[in-house]
Amino acid sequence: MCLAIPGKVIDIFEEAGLKMGRIDYAGTVNTACLEYIPDIKVGEYTVVHAGFALSIIAEAEARQSYAAWEELLRAASLNDAHEQADFLRTIDQLKKMTS
Repeated sequence: MCLAIPGKVIDIFEEAGLKMGRIDYAGTVNTACLEYIPDIKVGEYTVVHAGFALSIIAEAEARQSYAAWEELLRAASLNDAHEQADFLRTIDQLKKMTS
């Protein structure tokens, strides 16, 4: 099973003949292959698994995903209050990305 947080495409480029993108996950930026979704544009959201963007998702769907993650994290009983605060801060940043 794969759990993924949506990311926003901030840059698209070609590398070694492949369509690639830089994906922003609340300030953490990673590179992913966009070959499976060649129609994606900068500013759109995607879900990435193992370095490959698998689908284009609507901003509303990204918001729903962020809300679900927030609910999960609030319900989780983490031993370290600082760790829980870090998770919640990340979720807040993700939600601001779609505002």
